[in-house]
Amino acid sequence: MKKLNFLSKPAVTINFLSTTLKTHQMIKKMQIFHHYQFICALLFLLFLLPADLFSQTTYLPHYTSKNGLASNNCYYILQDKKGFIWIATDNGLSRFDGTNFQNFTIEDGLPDTQILQMKEDNSGRIWFFALNGQLSYLKDGKFYNKDNNQLLKKLNFNTVITSFLIDKSGRIWLGTNSNLIVCWDGKMIKKYVSPNLEDKFINAYIHEDEQGNILAYSDLSVQQFNGKTFSIVKSAVRPISYMTATSLPNQSLLYLDQKGLKEYKSGKINDLIPIPQNLIKNMSGYFYYDKVLKEVWLANANGAFALNKSGKTVQYLQDISVNQVMKDSNQNMWFATSTGIYMLPNINNRLSIIDAESGLSSNVIKSITKDGKNRLWLGTDDAVIDILNIHNYQLLEVGLDDFKKYKTIKQLAFDPKNESIYFASDYGMGVFKDIYKNTDNVSYLKEANNSMFVIKHFSLSGNNNHLALALSSGVVFLSDKMKKFEFNSLKYREKEDFFKDRSYHVFYDKNGNLWFSNINGLSEFSNGRLIKHYEKENLLTKRINDIQQLADGTLILATDGYGLIFYRDSKITRQITQQDGLTNNVCTKLFIKNNEIWVLTNKGVNKIINYPKTPSVTNFDYGKDLLSDDINSLFIDDSTAYFATNKGLILFKYNNKNITKNLPKVYVTSIIKDNERLPINQGNFNFETGTNTILFTFSAVDFTTSDITYRYRLNETAAWVETRTRRLDFSSLQSGDYVFEVCAKNQNGNWGPSAKISFTIKKYFWQSLWFLSILILLVAYIFYKVAVYITRKQKDKEQAQLLLKNKVLMLEQQALQAMMNPHFVFNVMNSIQHYINTQNTASANKVLTGFARLIRKNLEICTKSYISLDEELEYLNLYLKLEKNRFGDKLQYTISIDDEIDQEDTFIPSMLLQPYVENAIWHGIMPKETQGLIQINIKLLDAAYLNIEIIDDGIGIENSLKNKKDDHISKGMQLTRERLNLLGQIEAKPIHLKVSQNAINGTTVSISVPLK
Repeated sequence: MKKLNFLSKPAVTINFLSTTLKTHQMIKKMQIFHHYQFICALLFLLFLLPADLFSQTTYLPHYTSKNGLASNNCYYILQDKKGFIWIATDNGLSRFDGTNFQNFTIEDGLPDTQILQMKEDNSGRIWFFALNGQLSYLKDGKFYNKDNNQLLKKLNFNTVITSFLIDKSGRIWLGTNSNLIVCWDGKMIKKYVSPNLEDKFINAYIHEDEQGNILAYSDLSVQQFNGKTFSIVKSAVRPISYMTATSLPNQSLLYLDQKGLKEYKSGKINDLIPIPQNLIKNMSGYFYYDKVLKEVWLANANGAFALNKSGKTVQYLQDISVNQVMKDSNQNMWFATSTGIYMLPNINNRLSIIDAESGLSSNVIKSITKDGKNRLWLGTDDAVIDILNIHNYQLLEVGLDDFKKYKTIKQLAFDPKNESIYFASDYGMGVFKDIYKNTDNVSYLKEANNSMFVIKHFSLSGNNNHLALALSSGVVFLSDKMKKFEFNSLKYREKEDFFKDRSYHVFYDKNGNLWFSNINGLSEFSNGRLIKHYEKENLLTKRINDIQQLADGTLILATDGYGLIFYRDSKITRQITQQDGLTNNVCTKLFIKNNEIWVLTNKGVNKIINYPKTPSVTNFDYGKDLLSDDINSLFIDDSTAYFATNKGLILFKYNNKNITKNLPKVYVTSIIKDNERLPINQGNFNFETGTNTILFTFSAVDFTTSDITYRYRLNETAAWVETRTRRLDFSSLQSGDYVFEVCAKNQNGNWGPSAKISFTIKKYFWQSLWFLSILILLVAYIFYKVAVYITRKQKDKEQAQLLLKNKVLMLEQQALQAMMNPHFVFNVMNSIQHYINTQNTASANKVLTGFARLIRKNLEICTKSYISLDEELEYLNLYLKLEKNRFGDKLQYTISIDDEIDQEDTFIPSMLLQPYVENAIWHGIMPKETQGLIQINIKLLDAAYLNIEIIDDGIGIENSLKNKKDDHISKGMQLTRERLNLLGQIEAKPIHLKVSQNAINGTTVSISVPLK
């Protein structure tokens, strides 16, 4: 057994200024010595310290070209205003978002592959200083150099730029490694060369003080600009080099000289931190001053050193040449080295490693537990159990007797009731009793027949002294492990103290019931009864690697490929898998602390909180290089998580309340439209029509995890689409308005704020509103013209048919009129004969003349469609006079015409009235026994119609129809009615006809004729 005294060391190594707390106390007592005496005393103290010192190494993530870095030889690191980390290397630039590196070379616009330094100005431009002396800068995602920018073409002097300043007036000042200072005042370039060989501007650092004075600190002199030239000034401010000076926002100057870190402010020099000469001499790069913590970080050829005013010094990256140290906005430290870049996480996220180099007996830790005195018991792979006191960091090594049998201690368990530690390997098991006294009291599990057995797992009952073993042959349990620490495989009692079939895990719950998993699944042995839970639930037939129990009695089952199963009251209440946030569905170990569930998977560590209300899964991704697939076991106490791995013991503070969870903010890093790179700060774009292929690249800055999920959409009302890629290529986009929106979340948080880019793809001219309007109007016009043409043709055709029909009707009516009524002609002839026989030649001549005139008039008008009202009335008078001559006093008639009517210019259809007058005489007046009267009234109805009324006081049309004995229809009346209907269809306005009986007797025919 070996015992080592050791002290904690908070970094990779600790230099001789701060190896132990005692050393620091003694250092303060020795500050009265001169510096060389101080160093000698410290070396003497280190010689007196114990040879075997325990140390705790802080884990620094290391990024190289294998991770995507442009080159391992890194000169400078800069964090821009968005949070991206820029790395200047000898093979171009790299931009890091915490997950991926994006590299830039000459093809992207850099003037040289070797970039030595970078600066970001107030306008967001990132300036790059190349080895070949050429300047370039990045703005809105585009690189500008001497080939595409006139200013940069003028600022090309083929000399290395050592410092860069934009003063209050906007002038650009450049310090170089040669005897040259350059100023660009916005109009012209001015060059300043020192004429004195002893006062050259070599490696000049340009600074602007509070009064606006421009000062040049070079290797040989300090000179001030007087408005025209530089002149030498006496100054006690002498930085070691341009790398050891930096200007602060308040215009003060921080610098390192041969004595330490100083600040030049308002004309006064303030001593901040003294620095030993050996560190000053080995300065190899840029320094960083933490104003909050009051400590300075030095880039040294032998690593990075952090010093404070009290003299405490911590070294990181021993034997690695560091070119620069800087701190980002999340308080992470970054180191640019010749072997890549390193990150020291902020103090709330740091992992520490205790391994063989730190003092453990082996790097491989297979199992871990803690006893009641805060001592960690660590099972190794070399038949040794290390006991680590986490309060005073004393280490006790306990070697086991049988190296071959107990080479790998894969399980440890603390029995608080009996103050014992149980341990097991594949082929044996033992117990340390009375552990607080010593570690000499060791007992080993025996098989009564000395048969070999293979232990998969064991469990101690908290209610009694029961011990259960999961063996390759089955499950065995001992009723009293304290009295009899052995078993007899030949005297197994099936289903009493032994359950056959290969088993994997055993577990005693709070009630003392034994749960175990074997090749069949999950079973429970309770009160002498075996319950096969796997017969009820198919998920319980899967392999179970670990079992733990929550305070409410819920069992948590870690499965081999199905995540976590929560089982209570013989029911599966929940299943948590990779879809819910687990790093993998293969779960190997569980640990419950303060109702929080810690889970080991084959891909890392998870913690589940807020169960069962709103369980959420936390992923400790920032230590993924260590906490990945080689974690063997874990132990969680009130503040620290311990992990047994193949690389040593890893620990970190997990309940630090200072940890803040920031939502990842995503940035669009490039926009390429049809192979043309566009500015990324422009919120809205208007694109012409074309191939319409748009490429967006974007990234979220998060240095705590690489597990970033993105979601995007092209319309604010569209559904989100999740993706893992940081590059989206949209091709063949249709014209219209779009809003590209993307946001991100890490595995442990919610969605962060969105980045939005609005763009409009213009429509083709044939898609524009004016074109569509014209097209619609044109189509409508063509349609209208076609419709009019078709309608006109159809109407013309119909009108031609109507005209033809009207002509036929007119011919029929003309024929009818030409034939005259035979009775009418016969009666007229009888009247003429009567007058001749009675020698009344005058009357005979009169009748004969009237008849002749009627026949002649009939022949005149029968060929016309329309005649004047005067002609119609003349024709009607001739007819009525002849009828009057026939019937004598029985027929009376009157014709009344409005004086306003111009009879010669008013036209009506020919032979319109005669058929109705004839019908009134024959069917109205003649059947009447007394005298009859026919009134013909013609007047203007309005400005558009002429109204003609034929009124008789005969028997009435309804009475006439009733007395009618045959179906005779007046041919004249029928033809006239059809003519009126046809004329109504042909003409613009119809002719209205109404025939109605007066009150008791008499008939009124009303004809409304449109005025032509």
